[in-house]
Amino acid sequence: MKASIVLTTLCFFALSFVRAQEEELQMTAQEEELQITAKDSIVLSSWIIGLGINAVDDSGNVFDGLFNIGDEWNMLPYPSRISVGRYFKNGLGLEAIGTLNSYQEGKIIDGVVNPEDKTYYGIDARITYDLNKIVGETGWFDPYVGIGAGYTEANDIGRGTYNAVVGFRTWFSDRWGLDFNSTGKWAMSQADGASNHIQHAAGVVYQFGIEKGLSKRGEEKKELLDAIEKERQRQQDSIAEVNRLKEEALLAERLKKEQEEAAALAAAAQAKKEAAAEKLKALQKDLDDLGDVQFKFNSSYLTASYKVILDEIVELLMENPDIVAKVSSHTDSRGSEQYNLWLSERRLQRTLDYLKSKGLSDERITGEAKGERELKNECADGVTCPDRKHGVNRRSQFSIELSYK
Repeated sequence: MKASIVLTTLCFFALSFVRAQEEELQMTAQEEELQITAKDSIVLSSWIIGLGINAVDDSGNVFDGLFNIGDEWNMLPYPSRISVGRYFKNGLGLEAIGTLNSYQEGKIIDGVVNPEDKTYYGIDARITYDLNKIVGETGWFDPYVGIGAGYTEANDIGRGTYNAVVGFRTWFSDRWGLDFNSTGKWAMSQADGASNHIQHAAGVVYQFGIEKGLSKRGEEKKELLDAIEKERQRQQDSIAEVNRLKEEALLAERLKKEQEEAAALAAAAQAKKEAAAEKLKALQKDLDDLGDVQFKFNSSYLTASYKVILDEIVELLMENPDIVAKVSSHTDSRGSEQYNLWLSERRLQRTLDYLKSKGLSDERITGEAKGERELKNECADGVTCPDRKHGVNRRSQFSIELSYK
């Protein structure tokens, strides 16, 4: 009975493993088919500059002879249109356009034959809307409509114009394409005989400052890939949950052990710190009990009696290699401040030289000359004191600290 239960359980886990492997292979195959490529991306926003030609139809019967190119269209045999525009993610674009042309002799202008060549130029600004936002992105074909205004000099008459445009761009790459459009221009005022006309344009365009995103097809692929990844993550989470339950007890035990070890280390460190503080306090007391090394008036030489104190200080430092000492040398207040600082430097140097001659290294002892700045009593400048009290201030004194923190 037990053997059959074990066999059934093993079969169940084996089948579950095989099923999971099959699902993983299917998801991997789907992912390979759904890989996002350059064809799935589109330009969301950019700058576009254009250079091309323009043709003006100012015949007066535009819709009757819309394609009567020979008699009604005016063109120059060289580039005569330049444009620059900024196009945004929401489909709107802002564009500035400059055009140059010539009403040619013999063409029909406002219903009559033009008797001589006349210069034409226009400066226009417009707002356009990318129709792909409505009909769907193609990635290579961008139809648009727009409105705007400008100033045109035509047939020797200047006029402001209201403009409406329809056109499309077709792209060979992310940066290069062709632009074709037709613009109707209506004179703001016809008091001086200014007429309405239509302007056609074709040219090369170049995109820069490009920000790209996914097309609708690319977004659909991404949604499917995200769904596959979510399912894979669900499976991995299930496996991870099983492993987590297995490891939870071990982790809790390990954390408890680590906490106990950390507490023991902290206690040991605190005990060491307290012991070091007590030792330092006791050594400083021993040092204070030895007393200061004092000097005679106007002298920096060490007397034999005070060399004995220095010898004991050296012995104390040698017995405790984990401490370092600092010497401060002082003078009484008699004499100038500059002189007293110099004298304290001499006393400091003789004290350090003696200690080092007894075997102390430079790392074990440092010093500072303080002149008359730190008197131990009231015997400052202008205060009358006996030499006995002044003598208290003529000293080298010591402090210690641990060589490690």
